[in-house]
Amino acid sequence: MNSPEQIKHPLISGDFTEAQEPFGLFAAWFSEAVKSEPNDPNAMALATVDKSGLPDVRMVLLKGYDAEGFVFYSHIDSAKGRELAANPKAAILFHWKSLRRQIRVRGTVTPVTSEEADAYFATRPKQAQIGAWASQQSKPLESRMAFEKAIALNAAKYAVGDVPRPQGWSGWRIAPLSFEFWHDRPFRLHDRIEFTRDANANWAKTRLYP
Repeated sequence: MNSPEQIKHPLISGDFTEAQEPFGLFAAWFSEAVKSEPNDPNAMALATVDKSGLPDVRMVLLKGYDAEGFVFYSHIDSAKGRELAANPKAAILFHWKSLRRQIRVRGTVTPVTSEEADAYFATRPKQAQIGAWASQQSKPLESRMAFEKAIALNAAKYAVGDVPRPQGWSGWRIAPLSFEFWHDRPFRLHDRIEFTRDANANWAKTRLYP
């Protein structure tokens, strides 16, 4: 699993529309974004749907990817966690304004293993680990003071030693079924390339009108 903050891939030379598969092209664009974006090049919009079918979207951080998919972490009992449990499909969008590029991905979602979640949780700053214990994500909060109190109580509880991963905190992997790569061109005559995955895991490429 590649760490999005550390990956270094060679850039694909020439016209990006010549790429024959999506993961190498994603790696090349992401590598450029890491160098050019001033904040959080691994930020992505995550879209899910609630039980009524109403779409829901929020920004999350990509924490790793490989040929199996794109991984992010959060609370299982958050709105996104509940929505993914009921309907394990999602879409993500990367928008890199400095490069005038965006990538859309849609696919199926599965939970990461406990071992993966433990390993990533152990890399988080201790204050962020404590925050995961203090937060009842997406539930009503009576006041900021109540949250600060929960943080202080958990900070005292875990003042010494490692902070274990809360049982309700884990991650998900989005296995792509389609990618769309978009690159800005003058007068809104943009380049768009779509990759779709068939039942045999082969990728078909299509150029799209702007």
